[in-house]
Amino acid sequence: MALLLAGDIGGTKTILSLVNSENVQNGQKLPQQKSLYEKTYPSQEFTDLVPIVKHFCEEAKLQLNSEILVKNACFGIAGPVISNTSKLTNLNWFLTSNRLEKELFIDKVDLINDFVAISYGILGLKNEDLYTLQDVEPRSKSPIAVLGAGTGLGEGFLIPSENGKYLAFPSEGSHADFAPHNNLGFELSTYIKEKYNLSRISVERVVSGIGISTIYQFLRQKYPEKETETMKVAYQAWELKKTINISATISKSAIEDHDFLCQQAMKLFIESYGSEAGNLALKLLPYGGLYVAGGIAAKILPLMKSETFIDSFKSKGRMSSLLSEIPVHIILNPKVGLIGAALHAAQ
Repeated sequence: MALLLAGDIGGTKTILSLVNSENVQNGQKLPQQKSLYEKTYPSQEFTDLVPIVKHFCEEAKLQLNSEILVKNACFGIAGPVISNTSKLTNLNWFLTSNRLEKELFIDKVDLINDFVAISYGILGLKNEDLYTLQDVEPRSKSPIAVLGAGTGLGEGFLIPSENGKYLAFPSEGSHADFAPHNNLGFELSTYIKEKYNLSRISVERVVSGIGISTIYQFLRQKYPEKETETMKVAYQAWELKKTINISATISKSAIEDHDFLCQQAMKLFIESYGSEAGNLALKLLPYGGLYVAGGIAAKILPLMKSETFIDSFKSKGRMSSLLSEIPVHIILNPKVGLIGAALHAAQ
């Protein structure tokens, strides 16, 4: 048995989990793990990760009435990680694994990109953690792909190694060019370029929380007569103070109020989301599965269940038949990154 520390580090919040990890037994692919204590902290209230971890360990000691001796730790970072080093611009934190090991008295600390953590977390998910959009038998020893829209858009993948384990890698695929696939998409692309004075736009400009609000702005300008009074008031309040989450309001209105303009915005968003998932699948051929993560998909599950996402995913001309053979799942467990960090720490 080993005590491991797993972390999900973001600009808004930091989630830490103290994990009891058992050694892999014969026939097992993954260690048996159990979270002993978990706590969420507001990242902005701390000057560095070290005081958060120390505070967490003191609280865990009192809660569990036991000394806390952490052997390994892994932290998933919402940002680039190069050679176990990360500078979090939103927090002004500069983290290195060597410094964390010395100051926290931990044998081994790994820093990994948050989508690498999510990728490893996929390996530890249960059936109830997933909603399946395309139920196809996964092929063994095949790549696994993951993408997820939240504040931005993240992408990553897993490749099987010779010993049967998977290795996870990050990707900056979300910054590739946005590729419209219908007239409305082309109009949206032109609108964004003109609005922000851009020569090109990335996928993330459209497939993200910010993308939802941008799509709605485009549609309300194109069809002003279609905007309801409720959404007009909400939009103007957001435009004035930015104190509400207009993207969440749009998606909620699309689901609950059957607001036409909001529904059209979410349809265009989901079409673009599915299309980008298909682009990623073409490049990796992830017959081990494609997993949709991020904070948005699970919240708009009633909309994701429609055929819009899968139809856009498979709409790849002569290659459409290949994508019909790839399992596609939506991750429902919001702690998948924390699960992945714990599994990576165990390795």
